[in-house]
Amino acid sequence: MRQRPDPRASAATAPAAAKPQGCTNLKLRQLSRAVTRHYDAYVAPIGLKNTQYSLLSHVVLLGPIQPSELAARMRLDASTLTRNLQPLLAHGWLVQGPGADARSRLLEATESGRALRAEGQRAWKTAQLALNARLGPERVAALHALIDDCMAVLDAADEEEEQHG
Repeated sequence: MRQRPDPRASAATAPAAAKPQGCTNLKLRQLSRAVTRHYDAYVAPIGLKNTQYSLLSHVVLLGPIQPSELAARMRLDASTLTRNLQPLLAHGWLVQGPGADARSRLLEATESGRALRAEGQRAWKTAQLALNARLGPERVAALHALIDDCMAVLDAADEEEEQHG
């Protein structure tokens, strides 16, 4: 019988010379799915998925915005953005209008989209506080710091490859 790790253990208690075990991508995807399920449970009653709430929030805060700029800010590829925009546009929470020239478009939240985002923000905050309570605020803060650090290292490596590749 496989023993489950102690959920109270942290990376800080791991041996300094520990070598990664298993697939990092798989572990990150498992964590991402678990966290997504958690947030979805809180935002679903208002008719949104977590991904839709996040997208709506970004457009409210950054809009009007070009889809390409939104994708870059959210670190999404264009096809994922397009797929996730469809329900928000269909429900009339976002509109896509003309941009600065004939080839560009701008996304903007409608009044109903802004109202839904405000309702979603309350649900999201409740979800965040519940996650902090489940994992412990120290672990969440450490996770955020580790993710930010890893993203900075990966971004720097990508920039280095672009300059030399």
